[in-house]
Amino acid sequence: MLDRIVDLLAPALAHGTPEAPAVLVDATTGHGGHAEAVLRRLPGVRILGIDRDTSALTLAGERLAGFGERWRGVHAVYDEIADVLEGQGLDPVGGADAVLFDLGVSSMQLDQRERGFAYAEDAPLDMRMDATGGLTAADVLNTYSAAELTRVLRDYGEERFAKKIAAAIVRRREVEPWSTSGPLVELLYAEIPAPARRTGGHPGKRTFQALRMEVNDELGALRRALPASLAAIGPGGRVVVESYHSLEDRLVKQAFTAVTRLDVPPDLPFVPEGMEPDFRLLTRGAEQATPEEIEQNPRAASVRLRAVERIRTTSTRGARR
Repeated sequence: MLDRIVDLLAPALAHGTPEAPAVLVDATTGHGGHAEAVLRRLPGVRILGIDRDTSALTLAGERLAGFGERWRGVHAVYDEIADVLEGQGLDPVGGADAVLFDLGVSSMQLDQRERGFAYAEDAPLDMRMDATGGLTAADVLNTYSAAELTRVLRDYGEERFAKKIAAAIVRRREVEPWSTSGPLVELLYAEIPAPARRTGGHPGKRTFQALRMEVNDELGALRRALPASLAAIGPGGRVVVESYHSLEDRLVKQAFTAVTRLDVPPDLPFVPEGMEPDFRLLTRGAEQATPEEIEQNPRAASVRLRAVERIRTTSTRGARR
C-alpha cells in the first residue's frame, strides 16, 4: 500500500520546502522503503527515522544515503517519539507534520534466520527487535510460570490451546532448557489437536507471534506511542498506521475513535462551539491491500490501514478531558 500511504501523508507535508522542510517521523523505519518513497516524491520533507533494530537502521542509512541530511536515523522505540523530537531540537507537542507506523515484524527480520522470528526452520529463540539487550524468547520459555505463559499465548497469540501448550513447555524445560525453535514447533504439532491444525495456518503462527510481542512489549509500546504521535502533530498534521493483526488494529481504532468522536448528545440540533473533535478520520474503517498487491506480496494480506488528521489544536472538550 506504498502509494496509498504516500498519498495520505502528502497533504500534511506538501507545505515543506528545502529551506524550511516539513517533518515526518517514520516511527518504524525498517529497510527505509516508505522513507525513500516520500523523499523522492516530496522534495521539501525531512524524515526522522526511528527503529529499535540497529541492523535495520544501518541498511536504511545505506539505502537513503543519497538524500543526505533529509533523513536521519535514530535508535529508539516508537513510544519514545517525544524524546526523539526533543533530541532533534523540535517540540514534542506539535513539532512534527506527520507520523507513520508500519507495525509488526518486517520481512527483513523474518528472512534473517538467526533472529528466530520465523518457524520454518530451526533457529535460536531470540525474537528481539533490538538485539542489544532485553529478554529473548528462550528466556521467556525458560523462566515464565505456566500461568504467565498461558496469559502470553492467550492474550497475544489468541491461542485456543494456550494452557495445554504452556504446561507442555514447562514440562519440557525441566528436562532440557529451550534454546532453538525446532523443538518448539515439534511440541506445538504434538499439543494442538489434528483437527485444529487443519485450519488457521501453521500451528506455530500464534505461539511465535505471542512470544515476539511479549519479548518486544509491542502492544505496550503501541499504547504509549499512539497518544504521543497524536500530540506530536499540529493542525493539518496526520498520523498513518499500518497494522497486521487484530490486536494492533484494535488499539489503533480505539485511539483514533477517541479523538474523532463527537461528544455531544445525538439529538442536539447543533454542535456547540468548542465541542468539535480535534481530529477527523481519513479512512473509512480499515483499508486493506488490493488482491493484486496480495498476489505480489502475500504478507500484505493481513494489513489494515488507518489514518487521522488534526484539524484544531485544542478545544473546550479537549481541555476538559
